[in-house]
Amino acid sequence: MSSLDRQRNIGIIAHIDAGKTTVTERILFYAGKEHKMGEVHYGSARMDYMEEEQERGITITSAATTFLWEGYKLNLIDTPGHVDFTAEVERSLRVLDGAVVVFDGVAGVEAQSETVWHQADRYDVPRIIFINKLDRVGADPERVLGMIHDLLTPGAVPVQFPIGVEGDFRGVVDLIDRKAYLFDEESLGKEVVTEEIPSDLVEEVEEARLILVERAAEQDEALTDKFLMGEELTREEILGGVRAGTLSRSITPVFMGSALRNKGVQPLLDGVLRYLPSPMDVGAITGIDPKTEKEVSRQPDPKEPLCALAFKTITDKHGDLTFVRIYSGTLKQGDQFFNPRVQKVERANRILLMHANDRVRIPNAVAGDIVVLVGLRFTATGDTICPKHSQVVLEKMEFPETVISMAIEPKSTADRDKLLESLTRMAKDDPTFTSRQDEDTGQIIISGMGELHLEVLEHQLLREYKVEANVGKPRVAYRQTISRSAIGLAEFDHDAGGRHQYAKVKLRVNHSLSEKRVRFSSAVEAGKIHKQFLPAIEIGVKSAAEGGVGFGFPVVQLDVVLVDAEQHDTDSSETAFEAAANLAMREAFERVGAVMLEPVMKIEIRTPENFLGEVIGDLNARRAEVTGVEIRGEQRIIHGKAPLANMFGYTSALRSATQGRATYSMEPLTSAPVPPDVAAKYTF
Repeated sequence: MSSLDRQRNIGIIAHIDAGKTTVTERILFYAGKEHKMGEVHYGSARMDYMEEEQERGITITSAATTFLWEGYKLNLIDTPGHVDFTAEVERSLRVLDGAVVVFDGVAGVEAQSETVWHQADRYDVPRIIFINKLDRVGADPERVLGMIHDLLTPGAVPVQFPIGVEGDFRGVVDLIDRKAYLFDEESLGKEVVTEEIPSDLVEEVEEARLILVERAAEQDEALTDKFLMGEELTREEILGGVRAGTLSRSITPVFMGSALRNKGVQPLLDGVLRYLPSPMDVGAITGIDPKTEKEVSRQPDPKEPLCALAFKTITDKHGDLTFVRIYSGTLKQGDQFFNPRVQKVERANRILLMHANDRVRIPNAVAGDIVVLVGLRFTATGDTICPKHSQVVLEKMEFPETVISMAIEPKSTADRDKLLESLTRMAKDDPTFTSRQDEDTGQIIISGMGELHLEVLEHQLLREYKVEANVGKPRVAYRQTISRSAIGLAEFDHDAGGRHQYAKVKLRVNHSLSEKRVRFSSAVEAGKIHKQFLPAIEIGVKSAAEGGVGFGFPVVQLDVVLVDAEQHDTDSSETAFEAAANLAMREAFERVGAVMLEPVMKIEIRTPENFLGEVIGDLNARRAEVTGVEIRGEQRIIHGKAPLANMFGYTSALRSATQGRATYSMEPLTSAPVPPDVAAKYTF
């Protein structure tokens, strides 16, 4: 078995408060990476190293570590569970080979559980499931499994059976080996005691095992025949079938336990080795040769040309950190490499292995590794690095649009440069954070994914960057589009920059649901205008779309086609065509009028039954639409959607209405036209 076969690159993903950081802390303790268990509720979790994380008791940024288990090397990333930091999950899943999805044994599938699950679907990441918190009152693994089948995948199959639940939860039965595993409390679960299956569970265990064996047999024709003939499958055949099903994503093995009570974590780790893929299982990565536009592939082999993806950056006083996943080749300290996006050569001055915020310097990294490079000047999230003589560009990452903004102003002129520099560095580290200057007011507007996201960004500015600034209240990040096609025709014919400038542009502007932002293309026949003017026209279109037309908000869902253009032999320039395109965009919007859009959020509220009427009444007053109410014991789960503008401060309102006994989660769902009375407050 090669070293790559004995490697796993995994992530821990879940809804907030499902217990994934506690799972990670127990993994590090049992693997010997940490000699003391960190606890989220005490602010001592090793992987939640940021001051903000320790104060709030939540994960904000993904943290990476490397450790050994049973002779295997594991690179692990603990990701946030709060929807405001979903980009951290997105970019982690982009480079991971497998994932452990943690579910709360009481709450089951929650809003962000679905989000991270679908993110993993998008990147074809094989998964195993850990149903956590089975020691809590109300824990019901059978109900949680039913929710997973109904909402996420019918392929979830238990490989374990719980021994008791709630206060009686003691351990698990391995369905393949038919052994009971109990976890010694005096050794904090480090000692795993193997026993025979409790007699009162034998019948249920055999029923569950039969289902597992049948699913394993379905993965191979020979095994299917053997199973149908009534022959017993061997342990190796069952393991092989489950592994094959996991890699093809037709099976998702389900493990059980209680990380906080130190039960079930070691078998989960064994499951990572048994079922999740190695870099060799994942195989070649494909990309595009930027010179020929042809597809190329790179095998997970240290001898292949270097191919790696930068998936995260962190600004650091000792040199900025760039997290990279190496897919092929070898990178040694001091090696140079090429970044095709910016056409720049960079150097790997230092290569680090990370353990949260601790760093270990290493001399080289090879295919399959996840490492950090220090001091890169040009490389950003989503960039591919490769040799200049053997270039490849991997598929870029897409991040959601921001939904909430607030104004920020430096307290003095001296603070302004420091503020702008800090915002630039923060935007490099966080692809869901943007900043811009409002053309009308001159204010600096920062935007993010939610109130918590903006709050954390604000604290980062004040604490880490020590910027003296006044911060306004959060407000909705409105967008705009048009409802139907329009033609924009503009001629720029002026003296500017000491010379006469001329350009004429005709644009066809279409509303397009398939485009997230603004797509530009040209339908002008070759030779009508010089090629070098096309990029200038695109710049003019997109600068107008950033807030220079209609209501003054950024434009989305737009397909812009250049249908005609005219140039002058001596008086035309890039500047003239950029200005003409900007004016043509304005005319198109004036002809048909802009449609103002607001972010609509998917909401999920958990409340005791006696507060249900009051909660729904308050939602109706907020222009929310309730799409369903689910009964889970004494709790009622309200599903719905609501405009973000009406959900500010909802946490306090919900606590007040339910005596602090209700909780809710919210995530972006779609954009929708705002009511006329809201749009009337904004003018063209």
